[in-house]
Amino acid sequence: MSDYFAHESSYIDDDVKIGKGTKIWHFCHIQTGAVIGEKCSFGQNVNVSNNVKIGNGCKLQNNVSVYEGVEMEDYVFCGPSMVFTNDLTPRAKYPKGSAGYKKTLLKMGATVGANATIVCGNTLGKWSMIASGAVVTKDVLDHALMAGVPARQIGWVCECGEVLRNGLTCPKCGREYTEADNGLVEK
Repeated sequence: MSDYFAHESSYIDDDVKIGKGTKIWHFCHIQTGAVIGEKCSFGQNVNVSNNVKIGNGCKLQNNVSVYEGVEMEDYVFCGPSMVFTNDLTPRAKYPKGSAGYKKTLLKMGATVGANATIVCGNTLGKWSMIASGAVVTKDVLDHALMAGVPARQIGWVCECGEVLRNGLTCPKCGREYTEADNGLVEK
């Protein structure tokens, strides 16, 4: 008996590590070499490709495909039908294979909204938030709120998810921040 739940319609390949308390729902496929942390939740029709690493407490909504080269730290949220890429210049006739994939890193607590696209080779900072439908084409600072096509920073977000509108103190939870080279840091 495993320490995780996988719906009977899902496929779990050999040589996969899945943490305790993780739930994998209908029609998912977890491919060889994937490492998934504890207490994650995968909605319907999620595909996790070969050698992907996903941290603890991550939530992937319906229809998300996590391609080889993507790594998620703990508590990352991927909204419904958001998209990752792993090749900047793909050609069906000239496949590069995994050696040609660009790495993408989602740091702790990053959130990606529904139908957003994350172009490969970029890092999403801690507790950053990507708006639904945005297209990320460059690195994202910690706590940055990004929107648009291409995505641009339109503000800051607290760890709890509240948009910081008047200064760098969260009106919801009271956390206080200060600006740093990599974005915001908690005081």
